[in-house]
Amino acid sequence: MKDKRNKPYTESDMVNLVNNVNRQEDLRYNRRSFLKAAAGTSIALGLSTLPFSVKAMVDTFEDEENRQEITKLADLPKGSSIEFHYPTEEESALLVHTKAGELKAYNNACTHLMCPVFYEEKDEVLLCPCHKGYFDLNNGHPIAGPPQRELPMIEVEVKNGTVYAVDRKYRHG
Repeated sequence: MKDKRNKPYTESDMVNLVNNVNRQEDLRYNRRSFLKAAAGTSIALGLSTLPFSVKAMVDTFEDEENRQEITKLADLPKGSSIEFHYPTEEESALLVHTKAGELKAYNNACTHLMCPVFYEEKDEVLLCPCHKGYFDLNNGHPIAGPPQRELPMIEVEVKNGTVYAVDRKYRHG
């Protein structure tokens, strides 16, 4: 039988194959040591992400703490609004049940001079009577008057017929 050198196999060729196993480099870089290193690296990476996983779980529970009951949905007919406080007792907010049946909630301090904002059912807008500032009910963006920034949006959730405030967004458009 001939190999790539076009020479017949000799006894010394077989010795070279066996001697190859005895080399120190081959023992250091064999398949078993590679698998050990790969497994060790995988475990180390997995353990290094553990603090982030724990933080994500803790943040999930904190979201539950930010949940605040506003009202029963049955007590808020379409085309009406109710004032509530979120996220603290010092910050007033407005929940609107639109004529279309959607729930919209915003902090009701005008972004111009912090005057209270009210729901105008006739035009379905939010009005700041201090300087005739108008905000779009659907997204809280100013549509007329001196305000330049949108109202902070409060995310709401309905669960078992009860409306909850769950989060607040400052820049949402």
